[in-house]
Formats: sequence, structure tokens, C-alpha cells
Amino acid sequence: RTGVFALSEIPNSTQLDFGFGQFQMEGEVEKDYKIGGKAGAIKFTAFLSRGRMATFADAIALGEATGKPPDVALVREYRGRGGLSFNLQQQLTSELGLFARGGMADGDIEPYEYADIDRTLSGGLSMNGKGWGRAGDTLAIAGVVNAISKVHQQYLAEGGLGILIGDGRLPHPGTEDIVETYYDAALGKFLHLAVDYQFVVNPAYNRDRGPVSIFAARLHAQF
Repeated sequence: RTGVFALSEIPNSTQLDFGFGQFQMEGEVEKDYKIGGKAGAIKFTAFLSRGRMATFADAIALGEATGKPPDVALVREYRGRGGLSFNLQQQLTSELGLFARGGMADGDIEPYEYADIDRTLSGGLSMNGKGWGRAGDTLAIAGVVNAISKVHQQYLAEGGLGILIGDGRLPHPGTEDIVETYYDAALGKFLHLAVDYQFVVNPAYNRDRGPVSIFAARLHAQF
């Protein structure tokens, strides 16, 4: 699979660049297989974002020269930011499945969309509700470890802001560690209600913050 997708006009904004002056190219290869009669699949994805992005080193240098907190918005130039990821899914029994995902991107350049993450690794288990008489339901648990590059840490430590995070300082950086569990209940053929809980250690990579508990609910309808 391959595709070209429009990026925001500025990082993580709601207005897309419909002229594709700023865009992301993606390519994905998927292999389906069976182990002991149990289905599995693995996907490898590569991407390249092209747009007005800053290097953290440039933002830090300008901040130190002016005596102000570094600001990526002041040093953006047209450049690329690439990355790789994988996605593994494996059926263990008729009711239980395993999944694992990981990814990495160029940590010298600011992330453009969605989240301030340069490295991520996650894995977990997912079980349908057949064992308790609700085959359409799903119970899952997962663990996630997110990380950012050293220069990204320095940028935040000196007062820089990301597309989602920034405490004005980061004296004790660490990985952001998350445990998540959810239960998705089938209320009907086309309606699902899910409740979700996340326990986040070192939120926004700051070991002086948290831990934080996050509760959520999601209603999904399709026609």
C-alpha cells in the first residue's frame, strides 16, 4: 500500500494544506501468515513528511542567542522528517490475541502531527467475550513506552513548547510509561460503548510529574 496525504498548514493545526505543498508519503508492506493454524499478520510502514519544520538545535541556538526560550516556530524551514514502524497481530486462541507495535522518527526535527513522540513501543492482549457469553465484546490490556531524543529533551528543558506538551522546564526527563485497559461492549449490531482507563507514569516525559489516571468513554455507531 502507498499513499500521499495532506498535512496541516502549520504543525497540528486543523486547516489542511489542500495544495499539497506540505504532505506526507507513506508506504506499507503486510505479510499474513499462520502459526499452528492460528492467523497472524505483520506490517512494516515507512513515512516521509515534507513541510515547514524546525530542527531543535536551531531553536535552541536562537534561544540562547536572544536570551529567550527556544521556539521552533521562529526557525522553520522546508525539510523532510522520516520514520519507520511495525505492527504485529497474532491469534493465540479462538478468544485471545496478542499485538505489538513500535515506531521511530527523526528526533532532531520537530514532530509535525498528533503527538510529541520520537520513539514508541507497545504491546498487549485482547480477548473477545465469548467465554462469558458476549462474543461481540472485547477486553484488552496494553503497555506503552514513549520516548524523545536528547536534543528534544534539551529543547523542552530550556522552556520550549511542543505541539502538545511543555512544562517550561524539564530537569529530570524520562520515558513516558502507560498502562491502558478497556472494555468494549456491543450494545447492538451497529452500536458499541467502550470504557477506558490509562495510568501514565512520567507524563510529558517529566519524572517530576504524575502519575496520572485518565478515564474515558467512547460511543461508536456505524450505518
